[in-house]
Amino acid sequence: MKDSKFSWRTLIHIFFKILSWALFIILLLIAIFLLYYYIANKIYISKGAGYEPKFSIYTIATGSMVPNINVMDAIINIRVDDPDDLKVGDVITFRSSNPTSMGLTMTHRIKEITTDNDGKICYVTKGDANPVEDELCAKYSNVIGKVIIRIPGLGHIQRFLASGFGWLLCILIPAVIIIARDIMKITRLSTIQNNASKMAAKKKDPKKEAEEKKRKEDIKRNLLEENKDPKEYFKEPNIQVIDKQKDKNKNKNKKKKE
Repeated sequence: MKDSKFSWRTLIHIFFKILSWALFIILLLIAIFLLYYYIANKIYISKGAGYEPKFSIYTIATGSMVPNINVMDAIINIRVDDPDDLKVGDVITFRSSNPTSMGLTMTHRIKEITTDNDGKICYVTKGDANPVEDELCAKYSNVIGKVIIRIPGLGHIQRFLASGFGWLLCILIPAVIIIARDIMKITRLSTIQNNASKMAAKKKDPKKEAEEKKRKEDIKRNLLEENKDPKEYFKEPNIQVIDKQKDKNKNKNKKKKE
């Protein structure tokens, strides 16, 4: 019974540990995503409209690319440095030159590659959910990048985190909890180290070492004084060796004299 309780507790502990690590990794990835998004926008504003970062992130606001890209999905684009790198079927993000959506950022699929009136490469685009192609082709100079990754529903998280409550709940509070736990761990470790140092100092106290040394010397001196005049508890007996041949000769000599 005890083993079963122990195993259940262990499993629950492992489950919550995995869950906490998973949430931490998700929050870390979201934080990295938002940080990059923020830095990329700042660089874009400082460099001007002609600058395009190597990677760009956008949130889809309309359903023109459903079902392949849904509303509030996030997409990551890679900058296209050579117009020949794009082909029919690629999904690109570009600034529209249509009169009804002039300057707006759009993400549509390339249906055909052609040239404009100036002889420059131009891409005929169309939303997967739209019945017709876009009115004007997208010029290469207006292409922001090619879509390489789609992250479903990330725009909802982004919008929630952008709100005050979402930022407080998902960023500030977890950050405070993590910092508080780290401070508690550091404090506990510092306390353990201080206790260990005190114990080590007690063990190496010179006064106590001197007293212990003196006590041992006194005991040794007393033992030596007690054993100065040792008592004889056993006396080795004298053993006389009798030579039988000499005794015989003595007896013969006595008889002769007689």
